[in-house]
Amino acid sequence: MTVKVRFFASLAETMGRREMELPLEPGTTVSSIWAALTADKPMPQGALCAVNHDYCTLEQPLADGDEVAFFPPVTGG
Repeated sequence: MTVKVRFFASLAETMGRREMELPLEPGTTVSSIWAALTADKPMPQGALCAVNHDYCTLEQPLADGDEVAFFPPVTGG
């Protein structure tokens, strides 16, 4: 299966890209993608993730064609 992964704002800068497509095994979760792409570094405190435009937890299982997005922590007033 294949999913599209998107990174926003400072996470895009950290990852060196805004989006990519990944071939994955069935049963892959959002946390598995994060771990594989960051060498198991923890997600920044307050960062968010979404699958198909709906916020989710890192345990969200993925299906073929899903779009996964990672957002950095939001700050400001």
